[in-house]
Amino acid sequence: MRCPTFLKQEAVIKDLAYRINRAQGVSEKAGIAEEMQKEVAVLLSCLDYDEKKEECGNCRLIANVREKTAGLIIRTRKLG
Repeated sequence: MRCPTFLKQEAVIKDLAYRINRAQGVSEKAGIAEEMQKEVAVLLSCLDYDEKKEECGNCRLIANVREKTAGLIIRTRKLG
């Protein structure tokens, strides 16, 4: 994608995903996942979003999947 907002957030989100995968405990993973949700929210609240653009639709789809994934990780804290 060529969107500057997506490219900026993508780098940050990928780093957070890497950190989640490397984290040792559920609590540590959940804390990083909370950071990820904040970064994903930037994409979900993008002021340049245009539902007619395929690129925006793809971005929104990816962001929603990541938001749900982060939410699942956070919920595991309650189980652990």
